[in-house]
Amino acid sequence: MDEEENRREIAFIRERLPQDLKTRFSEDDLYYFLDAIVDYYYDSGILESTAEEVDIDLQQVANAVAEQARCDKQGNFDPEELYYVVEADMDFQEQNI
Repeated sequence: MDEEENRREIAFIRERLPQDLKTRFSEDDLYYFLDAIVDYYYDSGILESTAEEVDIDLQQVANAVAEQARCDKQGNFDPEELYYVVEADMDFQEQNI
C-alpha cells in the first residue's frame, strides 16, 4: 500500500475504535498491526485462495496479531482489543476493493 492509503486506513480504523482504545494504540502500533494482519493473511494462505468467498475468523487474526506483537517485542496487546482493529481493517478493505 502506498503512504496515503495507509494514512487513510489508520484514520478509518481510529474512527471505529471504542473511545478507550483510541488513545491506547499509538499510530506506530496501528501501522505495526496492519503489517501483522497482512503477514497473517499471507502466511495463512488466505491471499492465495481461489474460492469465491473466504471465511476469515477475525478473532483468530486478532489472536495471531497479539502473539506476533509479543514475539516481536512490540508489546502485550489484548486480542479482544485487537479484534476492533482487525474488524476495522476488514471493513476498510471491503469498502476499497
